[in-house]
Amino acid sequence: MEQLVILSNREQEYLLHAIEAALPVQDARQFFLWSQGPLQALLPHQVMVCLQFGAQDELQHVECLHSTVLDAVLRSRLTHRDDGLALRLARYCRQSQRLPAMLDAAPGADALKAGQGLAPFQGELRELGLENVLMHGSERLPGGATFFVLFGLPHRPRTRHGYFLALLLPYLHMSLQRVNRQQAQARAGTLARSVSAREAEILHWVREGKSNEEIGQILGISGLTVKNHLQRLYRLLDVSNRAQAIARGMTLDLFDRPPQPLARAA
Repeated sequence: MEQLVILSNREQEYLLHAIEAALPVQDARQFFLWSQGPLQALLPHQVMVCLQFGAQDELQHVECLHSTVLDAVLRSRLTHRDDGLALRLARYCRQSQRLPAMLDAAPGADALKAGQGLAPFQGELRELGLENVLMHGSERLPGGATFFVLFGLPHRPRTRHGYFLALLLPYLHMSLQRVNRQQAQARAGTLARSVSAREAEILHWVREGKSNEEIGQILGISGLTVKNHLQRLYRLLDVSNRAQAIARGMTLDLFDRPPQPLARAA
């Protein structure tokens, strides 16, 4: 395995930009934008799952960041709080203390060389279409530990990719900790009223990348009615657009539970 990692000028530039851009991250929206910008430039991936563990090693929080629409079943298989793939990978890697870790599960990859005893996960990753995986996590700390799984790298992960992730780990860890603290503070506050079931359902589909017309077809209402619901929701959440509404919904944990489907309009 390659021991010495020499960064190209472009990689040095991307790494410095990623570090500088991580410093001001305070909330879920900023963390999302950082993950889809500077982090993607250095370590391209399809999905990043962030796990936070408590002082007693209990799972406290799961965050799933992605820039494209993610199938609900796939999302659940990656992030389920009891047996999600990200959690199982984290438990294995933390127990074996082999970090950073990487796995090439592409067809034809040698199971014996899959990486650090991770071969049993190859079949599941192939089934999910997220074959190349890179992961790292913090030590068990008094304030809790974090773990990050980057699924669906466009190329086979190499030693240099693990090196990049190791350099960024402190910034990922501190950013996630700040985001979770901010979310806890936000939860302590109250909205003028509760988000209605219909609004929660619409916001769910907004996060999935659906247009007003597509949401209307799903719910059996007009696109104009969807727009009216969104305008009321924007005022309630004190935001001005879809991206801000999604970020605010993440802060308020509105996506933790799938919305209950309402009866279709006549």
